[in-house]
Amino acid sequence: QLVESGGGLVQAGGSLRLSCVVSSRTFSSDYMGWFRQAPGKEREFVAAISGSGGYTYYGDSVLGRFTISRDNAKNTVYLQMNSLKPEDTAVYYCNVNPKYGSKWYPNLQGAWGQGTQVTVSS
Repeated sequence: QLVESGGGLVQAGGSLRLSCVVSSRTFSSDYMGWFRQAPGKEREFVAAISGSGGYTYYGDSVLGRFTISRDNAKNTVYLQMNSLKPEDTAVYYCNVNPKYGSKWYPNLQGAWGQGTQVTVSS
């Protein structure tokens, strides 16, 4: 089970931090990913992090503005979002063990949370 939180309404240029708490005994060895989906658009890769936290990956549209991190003691993965833009508006989801094959894909067999809405006003 995954529970995302931290979304909300923010002005352009502002910041938010999303959290995702994962109920899993293998959390510390699982890759974790964040994806987002805006109305009428396909789900988009945002960021991923290795189990140890030593490796991080970002989508081109968020590189340099977002930071993914994790606290394995708390079974939680975070997404710090800075310099937010209206085009960042979407529902954000975390995903266990996203897949990589030339680009990052969501693990459709893995668990998903309910998502958290991020709205950035101009």
